Amino acid sequence: MFENIPKNWEKVALENLLEYEQPTNYIVASEEYNDSYPIPVLTAGKSFILGYTNETEGIYQNTPVIIFDDFTTESKFVDFEFKVKSSAMKILKAKDNDTLKYLYYLMQILPFNNTQHKRYWISEYSKIKIGIPKDINEVKEIVKVLDAASEIIRLRTACIESAQSLIPALFQEMFGDMSKNTNSYELFKIKNLGKVTTGSTPSSKKENMFGGDIPFITPADLESGQDKYGRYVTQEGAKNSRIVRAGSTLVCCIGATIGKVDKAIVDSCFNQQINAIEWDESINDIFGLYLFRQIAPLIRNKASHTTLPILNKGNFENIIIPKPPKPKQDLFAEKAQEIEEYIKSQQAELENAKAMFHSLLHHAFTGELTRRAYGE
Repeated sequence: MFENIPKNWEKVALENLLEYEQPTNYIVASEEYNDSYPIPVLTAGKSFILGYTNETEGIYQNTPVIIFDDFTTESKFVDFEFKVKSSAMKILKAKDNDTLKYLYYLMQILPFNNTQHKRYWISEYSKIKIGIPKDINEVKEIVKVLDAASEIIRLRTACIESAQSLIPALFQEMFGDMSKNTNSYELFKIKNLGKVTTGSTPSSKKENMFGGDIPFITPADLESGQDKYGRYVTQEGAKNSRIVRAGSTLVCCIGATIGKVDKAIVDSCFNQQINAIEWDESINDIFGLYLFRQIAPLIRNKASHTTLPILNKGNFENIIIPKPPKPKQDLFAEKAQEIEEYIKSQQAELENAKAMFHSLLHHAFTGELTRRAYGE
């Protein structure tokens, strides 16, 4: 990556730019987290903030720093006080604080083989020689550009998260708490409002079952809430499974993800851990989806409390739910669709922002981003 750096740059090992501290003094004593507590407990992995603690001792305060997962080599930039969960990380501080953010951004695209289960910072990662401008002003200029691009991503993400919270809030405002039927709507069993079907998995031992273009939905797909699925079946596979129409509400009724809810984006097959509801004309599909998202705790409470929690079809379809007037459902669905379309447009803009940021990262650390201003 740094074979051909500009002449006014230098190659320096990370250990000559960053010093590390073991996190032992900052490990949280209790994992009884609460969102009302003030101090975040961090990991360098994808989850980042594991929870919040009210512990007052052993808080890391000398920020900003980079926290580095010693096993996966993932890293996070931290500019607030924190504690950590475990010792499987290093806390990295720049010897020249003006270079810290530059080094953090560089580490996000630094090629490194981390396939072995071992600690990497001291033995290998810190030995990597990277390119860095000799002029600190060029370093600052690179960071300024990358900060601006990163801020666009942050704002787009925050915008999406805020919009996503609008639909549940709208549902609550229009219908109240449906698990308690606070608005006293007429009550019906699920089976009286639509057709309930339990999924089935085609035999993988038979040929021509998988590899087609019909989505085969599993609880993991409901968990991720994505429009792309892990597996697809052929027409023959669909005949050996069960298929539901687009818009049907899908509910996981077996296992750890019981109560996870999504909808069939297109006509789809699904496995035996999922029950699907094809609503009749008295229930708007979009309303039905958000109804089940609100009453998910009720669904979980109806499950058997065994090693593998199960809510069988008979018990599931006999759950009693409120049914508001159809015009009110349709009004909610119209407003929810408007919000969903807005979210999709923001997600597209977010992907564009991420692509731009990734491109800027590569240009930044080859010197191309500042070549005109600083030359060689």
